[in-house]
Amino acid sequence: MLPSRLPARLSLRVRRALRAPAVLLLAVTAALAPATTAHASGPSSGWNDYTCRPSSAHPRPVVLVHGTFGNSVDNWLALAPYLVKRGYCVFSLDYGQLPGVPFFHGLGPIEKSAEQLDAYVDKVLAATGATEADLVGHSQGGMMPRHYLKFLGGADKVNALVGLAPDNHGTTLLGLTRLLPYFPGAAALLNEKTPGLADQIAGSAFLQKLNEGGDTVPGVRYTVIATRYDEVVTPYRSQFLDGPGVRNVLLQDLCPLDLSEHVAIGLLDRIAYHEVVNALDPAHATPTTCASVVG
Repeated sequence: MLPSRLPARLSLRVRRALRAPAVLLLAVTAALAPATTAHASGPSSGWNDYTCRPSSAHPRPVVLVHGTFGNSVDNWLALAPYLVKRGYCVFSLDYGQLPGVPFFHGLGPIEKSAEQLDAYVDKVLAATGATEADLVGHSQGGMMPRHYLKFLGGADKVNALVGLAPDNHGTTLLGLTRLLPYFPGAAALLNEKTPGLADQIAGSAFLQKLNEGGDTVPGVRYTVIATRYDEVVTPYRSQFLDGPGVRNVLLQDLCPLDLSEHVAIGLLDRIAYHEVVNALDPAHATPTTCASVVG
């Protein structure tokens, strides 16, 4: 049996060895790719500019929702300019802050974070004059808005939710969460000190409530963009949603050479970004391929 397993093991090692260079290549290519000029009727203002007015081509502002340990700037240094150059009004918020913890957010109770998102969307809609927004989130930022949509009336204010590696059904962290019962007090400490992390564990009370009765709500389009190499939200297929108005996308079905993992899919992957734009404007979607890295 050993010889028959050897090629598979070698293949796995090769993929792991190639993953970091592939991510680096994507980053370099993204940096060198020519800038795309915004649509002539699109906004000329920049990211988080409250004077921005949505164009007829892109009538809804885009609100970016960072992931756990992220913030409104660092998570979006690549995607925000990518969208602005394509004519979108783009905004981002900080949420889930803990007292005395700067920069690293998304750690507070997720229900409270969803309330912060609720207030922020209202602020963006009031500033832009739009009646609806589109949401794009990474990791927790792709899952947390579902609480806002389902329980806080967000479905009346949101047209689409696009999740990059969202933990929609929680995570096992490659099975590590199953070890918590073997460490007395560990789960209680997690709930007390970082409730936003505890809420994301597969089977948590928060996730049971969120997913009870169905993954989606009427009137919102959902897109999930996942990578099979995700090492944070595991198993990766737990990210996918079920219900009307859902499109689940696996990056490697679009570009087998894309080796991005959980962080890279949100921070620098232009192939994923191309699919984000397709989700925001499906009427003008174009095929996403490996060539999208220079698109």
